[in-house]
Amino acid sequence: MNETVAAPATRLARHEDVADGTMAFHFAKPAGFDFKAGQAVEVLLADPAGGANDIGHAFSIVSAPFEDELVFATRMRDSAYKKALKALAPGAEVRLDGPFGSLTLHNKRARPAVFVAGGIGITPFMSILRQAAHDRLDQDLMLLYSNRRPEDAAFLGELQALERANPRFRLVATMTEMAGSARAWNGQTGPLDAATIRAAVTTLPNAIFYLAGPPAMVAALRHTLIEAGVDEDDIRTEEFLGY
Repeated sequence: MNETVAAPATRLARHEDVADGTMAFHFAKPAGFDFKAGQAVEVLLADPAGGANDIGHAFSIVSAPFEDELVFATRMRDSAYKKALKALAPGAEVRLDGPFGSLTLHNKRARPAVFVAGGIGITPFMSILRQAAHDRLDQDLMLLYSNRRPEDAAFLGELQALERANPRFRLVATMTEMAGSARAWNGQTGPLDAATIRAAVTTLPNAIFYLAGPPAMVAALRHTLIEAGVDEDDIRTEEFLGY
């Protein structure tokens, strides 16, 4: 006879803005809750309309397995779920369903990993990169990270610090709409097109590529990688819905 396993509960510690229109939510990690860097969970909230059933949303876990908290980040939309999430006070209880997902780092350390993200698609890669830095992973890693402006780039400062601290990690960040920015930016500009990707990965032969984000963006980036000469068998993807 199969027993139903109750979804573990946790409580909100705090939330913070991590980019324009993007917030991170910090929760206590339930005892015995294990996951792999790159995985996701569904966060279940009480129905704000007063219904009998909880409402849920899947989030990649930003925090790394070695950390003692669970962090999720999301673009804040005008939806019932996002409004209820933002309205949570510190100490509020939510339930978790998971972890799940297979966008985890491959085991062949001799093969580099190239993560490709736009906007909120950065979330699973934050967990992987934090864990890699903590473990002093002997593997070449690269992140290609596209945003409209520095103001929109969640965790940009932390990623720059990770690059300085980890000689095996390189960050290639590009901004596509700097005319609308109030911040200085001396990095790359323009889209992540095939030429930009080819130039960035020339020193990383035989790499495996990882894509995460909304379905349309993932499909477009997959096409761009193939145009850049990446073998389709070396591309791993995960699509986010409802972001």
